[in-house]
Amino acid sequence: MTVVTYLIYLLIAVPLTIWVARTLSRNGRIFLVDVFHGNEDFADAVNRLLVVGFYLVNLGFVTLFLRTGSTVVDARGVIEQLSVKVGIVMVVLGVLHLLNVWTFNAIRRRSRLEEMTTPPVPPNTFVGAGPFQSPLTGTQQPMPSGY
Repeated sequence: MTVVTYLIYLLIAVPLTIWVARTLSRNGRIFLVDVFHGNEDFADAVNRLLVVGFYLVNLGFVTLFLRTGSTVVDARGVIEQLSVKVGIVMVVLGVLHLLNVWTFNAIRRRSRLEEMTTPPVPPNTFVGAGPFQSPLTGTQQPMPSGY
């Protein structure tokens, strides 16, 4: 029964990992394009790298977590082992997803802050006499009031 537990675990954990990776890749693309200021090529490249890293980490964890410390002798033991193993895999998938979202949100927040600190136009070197008058260029003489 232990071998049956291993096989069922792999039949659940591997497709679950693939489904989560594809879902995150497909739905996360828009977020990455925004994080990288509309650079779609760069966002797609980062998205592919994230998927590869996601597969490596999660499938490596699934493989390392395959072994069980106790012998499974009945259907109850199979269900208990599977619930623990699949549950932990799901928690790890969720934590890694949250870490990715947090990291890219921090990058996005920092880039938005930098955009807000940069003025939209360069500052003028001379200031005009009033809010409705054009600034002096340095070659013009100030006009007396009343003209």
